[in-house]
Amino acid sequence: MKRLSSLAILAAGILAGAAGSYWYAHRSEPMSMPEKADHAAHDKAGDSSKSERKVLYYRNPMGLPDTSPMPKKDSMGMDYIAVYADEVSDDNSVKVSLAKVQRSGVRTETVGPKPLSREVRGVGIVEHDESMLWVVTVRSNGYIEDLFVDKTGAHVKAGEPMFRFYSPQIQLAQVDLLVSLRGQGRPGGNRDVEGAIQKMRNLDVPQERIDEVLKTKENLRTLDWPAPATGHVIEKNVIKGQFVEAGDELFRIANNSHVWIVAEVAEADIADIKVGTPVTVTLRAFPSAPREGKVTFIYPHMRNLETRTVSVRIELPNPDGQLLPGMYADVVFHPGADDPNVMAVPSNAIIDSGSRKIVLIAKGEGLFEPRAVKLGRRGDDYVEVLEGVETGEEVVTSATFLIDSESNLKAALQAFTQQGDQP
Repeated sequence: MKRLSSLAILAAGILAGAAGSYWYAHRSEPMSMPEKADHAAHDKAGDSSKSERKVLYYRNPMGLPDTSPMPKKDSMGMDYIAVYADEVSDDNSVKVSLAKVQRSGVRTETVGPKPLSREVRGVGIVEHDESMLWVVTVRSNGYIEDLFVDKTGAHVKAGEPMFRFYSPQIQLAQVDLLVSLRGQGRPGGNRDVEGAIQKMRNLDVPQERIDEVLKTKENLRTLDWPAPATGHVIEKNVIKGQFVEAGDELFRIANNSHVWIVAEVAEADIADIKVGTPVTVTLRAFPSAPREGKVTFIYPHMRNLETRTVSVRIELPNPDGQLLPGMYADVVFHPGADDPNVMAVPSNAIIDSGSRKIVLIAKGEGLFEPRAVKLGRRGDDYVEVLEGVETGEEVVTSATFLIDSESNLKAALQAFTQQGDQP
């Protein structure tokens, strides 16, 4: 029995050795030529796919101007992003792969004339039209014997008597005129009459009173002083029986059929406002009744240094008298609304770094050129471009910072290379 077990073990060992020898012989057997060609072609294809795009450098994934010749991670453990040779152009342009352009949602808009309008807001106050204010005064001393307009705010019409005035100087001028009239037949009598009439005019005696003296040849003691214009009495500085001197302001009359809106515009916005700019004025007392007007005057000095605002005047008709001086008004200016042909680009196409302002020009096939521009006026959606772009060019309006970071990295790499080439 033991002998049979030993024979079985020996047979199994012989079989295992034979199998191992057969495997080793086939393993060490040289490949045939066709097999070698197949393997070489496979290896070459693999190497070609790996070297199809050449990596120039690796850039910081957070957009920082930091590059590396080898793959690495940043302080947050993020892998640096490979930049390939076909993504970088020879000029100032930067090339972005079309797949990245699609993923980033890059959009463009054609440069051309645009309506450059925006809203500039200010607060205004209704004020009297200064050209429709009158002061009632006399040019001689005298007494107010009677007062026909005895309340502030009273409405008067031009020519209506406001007070009864006695003046010794006017009395003397009337006597001179009467004396001159009696001597008209003598040599030089007509000249004396003209001189007496001019003296009464110098005392601001109304022409109606002069005509009355010439007609009646009577020396009337008092004079009913007429209102110089139609309007409301906004100031009254006299009472019945008062003695007044030449030059004293007795009344002030305002005609409010036409008023001013004086609005305050921030210093930063005044450059966009000019005479003729359309304006919408909404009185806080009448919020549902906005009124349209235009800027008629920009004050040549800053009247309020504390708020750093410039006063702007708008003139409005007020036939119904609703606009009362002193009322507050919300004023909206519309600069640029009357000029629809301004060379402009969308506001979100501008990249402002503080030291420069650029736009990205799309040249097609993922090629973009950063270009410095000189800006003018700003609108709600567009910015005027004075220099830097031409009509018909395409500017990038979205994902601008992504492309700009690529451009900055390219510039940083070029600067690094130039420094490395220096001895």
